[in-house]
Amino acid sequence: MFFNLIPKEFNFFDLFEKQVDYAVKAAVCFKELTLKGSVDQDAIDKIGNIEHQGDEAAHEIIDQLNKTFITPFDREDIHALAKELDDIIDMINTIVSRMRVYKITSVNKNLIAFAATIEDSVRAVACVVKALRNTKNSKSISESCVEINRLENVGDSMRDNVLAELFETEKDPIAVIKWKEIYQDSETVLDICEDVAHVVSSIMVKQA
Repeated sequence: MFFNLIPKEFNFFDLFEKQVDYAVKAAVCFKELTLKGSVDQDAIDKIGNIEHQGDEAAHEIIDQLNKTFITPFDREDIHALAKELDDIIDMINTIVSRMRVYKITSVNKNLIAFAATIEDSVRAVACVVKALRNTKNSKSISESCVEINRLENVGDSMRDNVLAELFETEKDPIAVIKWKEIYQDSETVLDICEDVAHVVSSIMVKQA
């Protein structure tokens, strides 16, 4: 009787797709803010709402994981994937919050470039996650994972170049501290996207 009360199977793919869609929304919102060059309360509320919705999706995945006997792939991989997707949204939210706290009020070409790369990477993550429904999508998943890894390498180079430029041209030490943190956090988003690719690659190896 007790076991009948616990669902034996649950469609985790729906929740993962919902979660990754929130990550895409966060990336798009971030790029829009960089083009605008400033963060107001409406922007904080918008990204905060996306972050909250992403948290709810992640919590629901973990909650269902604790209730479900049959899972589409290993339980630790489900947990890791939900965490990494949540971390993407959280880090973007952190960057936007810091832009507000640091009173960023000008358009910065380097941050725009980072935001565009982040959006490309998060969209590739979305392709990977949505392709997990069908293990026959292994070629599509592999190609998207390669693209995510490529964009992470692009992010590494961008970070090094913009920091070198910052230290060479910016004379205000406070401005250096602010932008150094924002640039490094932006590159961290790309690191997390690569972590998602690693989790998915591990899933595909185990499913082979």
